[in-house]
Order: sequence, then structure tokens, then C-alpha cells
Amino acid sequence: MLLRLLIRLVVLAVAIFLTAWLIPGITVKGGFLTYLWIAVILAGVNLIVGPLLTLISLPLLILTLGLFSLILNTALLGITAWISDDLNIDGFWPAFFGALLIAVIAALLQALIPDPKRHQHAA
Repeated sequence: MLLRLLIRLVVLAVAIFLTAWLIPGITVKGGFLTYLWIAVILAGVNLIVGPLLTLISLPLLILTLGLFSLILNTALLGITAWISDDLNIDGFWPAFFGALLIAVIAALLQALIPDPKRHQHAA
């Protein structure tokens, strides 16, 4: 279980690295450990603040058929940048596209990593 958590954090750190490399307006000061630390902060923000924001914005999520979750992810990335001095985001649009790209890259990378629980068959 700890190994799976570490793998997910590394995947998130790689997604943040690629996003900072691809999106102008998102910069990270530091090396691999900095990206890993930002991944820990982002995961914590998603774990603690994410459900609260989702609950508060539930009417908007229903009204927009879930598209408002893109704005929520943008806000969570902005909160992460606010907490971390090493992550800098220059405005709403870099945060918006950065949050979208982090989610897509992390999902793609996670899909490439074999998960033993995913391949178990019910007996």
C-alpha cells in the first residue's frame, strides 16, 4: 500500500514536471524533490479541501453536468501554488490548463503502471 502511494506521488510529480515544461506561466523552482514535495501538497489539498469545495459547489456541478470540476481543479492547483513557494502560476488560464494537463497526464501515466489489484479476477 505504501509502495502504491509512493508510485502515485511520483506519477503526480512527473505530471507536474511535464505541465510546468509545457505550459507557459507555470514555473517550479527546484529539482525532483521539489516536484515530489509539490505533488504531496497537491494530493493533500485534494484530500482535504477538494471534498469541501465539491460539496459547496454541488449545485453548480449538477447544473454544468460536472464541467465545473475543471474550475475546482484550477482552484486546488492555485491553493497548492499559494502554499508552496516553489510553484508559481501566472494567472487563471495557466492554472486552468495546468490543472487539466496534470489530470490528463497523471491518468495516462497511472494507466500505464500495472496494478495487481486491477488484474485480479473474482473466483
